[in-house]
Amino acid sequence: MKDDLTTIPGNAEAILQVREECRRMVRNRSAVSAGISALPVPGLDVMSDLTMLTGLVNDVNAAFGLTAEQVEHLQPAYRRIVFGAAAGFGGMMVGKLVTRQLALRMLKRSATKVLAKSAARFIPLAGQLASAAIGFTVFRKLGYDHVEACTTVAQELLAARAG
Repeated sequence: MKDDLTTIPGNAEAILQVREECRRMVRNRSAVSAGISALPVPGLDVMSDLTMLTGLVNDVNAAFGLTAEQVEHLQPAYRRIVFGAAAGFGGMMVGKLVTRQLALRMLKRSATKVLAKSAARFIPLAGQLASAAIGFTVFRKLGYDHVEACTTVAQELLAARAG
């Protein structure tokens, strides 16, 4: 079996660099999510967030070399490290092909904030601003949590490779 660790950042500095690039990506997409959340179109924000979150998670996984396909090419011992570290850190989207259904489950975890975001939309202007702020915060938190999970997994793989 081919063991391809070359797609995973090869040292601690590279992991931190990828982490910062991914955090920047999260902030940019969170801003787009906030902009869409401010629009008074019911359901548009949720559909947009699902699409953007799915793309974001897949892009972050790819940046860390942790897509489903990349993880599949690892030796079984390394795969166990990936899924063990991801589960221990709550990274249920690390090393998996993320679908809209999985993204929806992640959004439902933040259901209270999402509900507040939707309810706030019915209050003119102030509600739209509150909805945008909540949308930004929820999206950024989900994105940052995933980046941290990928960082932890990459660090665990780096340690296993060295040891």
